[in-house]
Amino acid sequence: MSTRTTASVSTHILDTSVGRPAGGVTVLLAARGGRAAAWQALGGSATDADGRCKDLPDLPEGTTHVRLDFAVEAYFEKSEKNRAEAQQDAPANRDSGPGVFFPEVAVTFAVVPGEHYHVPLLLNPFGYSVYRGS
Repeated sequence: MSTRTTASVSTHILDTSVGRPAGGVTVLLAARGGRAAAWQALGGSATDADGRCKDLPDLPEGTTHVRLDFAVEAYFEKSEKNRAEAQQDAPANRDSGPGVFFPEVAVTFAVVPGEHYHVPLLLNPFGYSVYRGS
């Protein structure tokens, strides 16, 4: 029987402003082996039509911390028209600044070997939430 020596990571994004998956969002993955170690960029992927990244790179052995970087600004710029139609009672453009308050979302978390970490991102133009899913 083989024992997994690295952790694994998956993610998906739900756009809570329209109640749908967020497709086409670039997600970059980085890892490090200890708090003082430098981040190692591992590559990335983009979410599919169901908002899921199914092909994130594997984590190297010795990984203790993982960072997911979500490039959400381009997603919101591309889907601005769709959001405005879905949010009929909310203005598409706010007087308080740009249409996207958080252009990027970086999520950093600790991992242990052998565990799987599913990290969903619940997203809207003015806020976000993450949690450890299953």
